[in-house]
Amino acid sequence: MPFHDLNVPYTTNHADLAQTLAFHAELGYSVVAISLPITGKLPPTPQEIPVTTLTVPKTIISVLTRLTLTISDATQNHRLTQFSPAYNLLALRPTTEKTLQLCCTSLECDLISLDLSQRLTYNIKFKTVSSALQRGIRFEICYSPAIQASGNSEARRNLISGATQLIRATRGRRIILSSEAKNALGARGPHDVMNLAQIWGLGQERGKEALCEEAAKVVRFAGMKRTSFRGVIDIIDGGQTVVLPSKQVEGKEKVAVNGVKRKASSTSLAGATQKVQSTSEEKSLSKREMKRRAKKARLERGAGNGGDDNAGPDDAGADTARVQDTTASFPINHETLSK
Repeated sequence: MPFHDLNVPYTTNHADLAQTLAFHAELGYSVVAISLPITGKLPPTPQEIPVTTLTVPKTIISVLTRLTLTISDATQNHRLTQFSPAYNLLALRPTTEKTLQLCCTSLECDLISLDLSQRLTYNIKFKTVSSALQRGIRFEICYSPAIQASGNSEARRNLISGATQLIRATRGRRIILSSEAKNALGARGPHDVMNLAQIWGLGQERGKEALCEEAAKVVRFAGMKRTSFRGVIDIIDGGQTVVLPSKQVEGKEKVAVNGVKRKASSTSLAGATQKVQSTSEEKSLSKREMKRRAKKARLERGAGNGGDDNAGPDDAGADTARVQDTTASFPINHETLSK
């Protein structure tokens, strides 16, 4: 399973961004998402991330686009559904407990990313995050803002405290780990990130799942939401529809007979239809019924021929003449018979 880093902030300096991507490839990441952070109101139209103009190393399999929206007021995000198709991933970053609850229960997104380098003013409760877990939404922990804060030990403490609190609330489920590295110095290798997760209480095995399996599920489910019907049914191959010619034969329709096409007539069609019907009827009869019908036909033929199946009309006339000749040669004496 390839390693994922689903949060690399976008910068207009493409040279630095290309250098960051090249360093990710050296560290062993195969899937990278370039994130466009937005704070405040949404712009009128989605801003395009020019991924095609970037120099991407060959070892990186896929470069995704992502929109990370910081939410401080729930009333300004009624157009999220318009921005979702323009990016591969949609992440929300709540700043208060109320907006976190709103993101977990009602807002459509693929990720909930918390800025754990800042001290949380509320406690993360299982009752709040359970709604997001049931909806299939993942939570993201970004480590680079705390690591790059040179001389700021408070950011590291906030990261450890917030990550531990989030892992405890989610029971260590459906968590992904990302860098949010603005340059190459903020990125760390996958195994170093696993060690950080073990310090936070996630465990090395769960840490690997957060970089591989869970991150891959986020990408796959986000793709299904954008291409499938209601995020449930996806048509992979619809096949081809074969339109067969009509079977209704008119005067101009041609029928192949002995390899030669000719115009079909109503008489030939009627005869062919009757033949097909009789053949199908014979096939549907049982052997016993067929024998019974054959015997009946023989009896009827024998009765019509005077009891002889092989006797013809000439033989019947000869027999009649023979009987008349015999009667004439030997006259009957009725008186003798009466005595």
